[in-house]
Amino acid sequence: MPNPRLLFYDLGEGATAFTTTRHGGCGSGPYAGMNVNPYCGDSPEAVAANTELLAAALGIAPGNIVMPHQTHGTEVRMVASELFALPQATRRMLLEGVDAVMTDVAGVCVGVSTADCLPILLHDPEHHAACAVHAGWRGTVARIAQRAVAAMAEAYATRPAALRAALGPCISLGCFEVGDEVYQEFAEAGFPMQRISRREAKWHIDLAECNRLQLAEAGLDPQSVAVSGLCTYSRPDDFFSARRLGAASGRLFSGIMLRGGATPAPR
Repeated sequence: MPNPRLLFYDLGEGATAFTTTRHGGCGSGPYAGMNVNPYCGDSPEAVAANTELLAAALGIAPGNIVMPHQTHGTEVRMVASELFALPQATRRMLLEGVDAVMTDVAGVCVGVSTADCLPILLHDPEHHAACAVHAGWRGTVARIAQRAVAAMAEAYATRPAALRAALGPCISLGCFEVGDEVYQEFAEAGFPMQRISRREAKWHIDLAECNRLQLAEAGLDPQSVAVSGLCTYSRPDDFFSARRLGAASGRLFSGIMLRGGATPAPR
């Protein structure tokens, strides 16, 4: 079985940050390739096999990959070492309805799933902490990126100016066509519409730019925010896209893992 091909980001020493692609792994049809998301209708056997492959590539136990069940909300969950002593059912319950996960535990990969939405990975090298954020248009309007930065500041004393961030593949401005009601939600939330939108036959929204501006407003150095610029919709051979494949299809997994220090015992 082919190994997963990962897209890596440089967020500084002490962290491994990446996004999976459709290359490697197993699966068929709209799940063909590297899907590790158990919530999107793929076969449990394929998800488990792909999770094993990803864990092997990262050098950790599969149980040390932490993935929430996202609901396009703004809940940020802290992942501490105690989580790994809990039964699997309890772990899943604690990760239900969560759209951002953060940790300061080494050897734990926290991540989020996307298939056109924007994944954001944050690394605090000063306090050895990390966060993965799922920013769809609803989460973006609700400023989940800024909520995640604030949560890291409260939990780990993170200084926003010290954070490094990567904005992974998502649907691009040219491909993200929205209705007037979605445009209006962004406008009413106070975003600079002249910078994040464009009118064609319908309105188009730039998710990546909107979140990049949010991070700058939260205090991140713009030079420390890397934007992949890769469009999931226009590159379906490389990335899963729900708009192309439908909701019953695979998801990309964007994760960040802290290196060094003790790691939780495999379960």
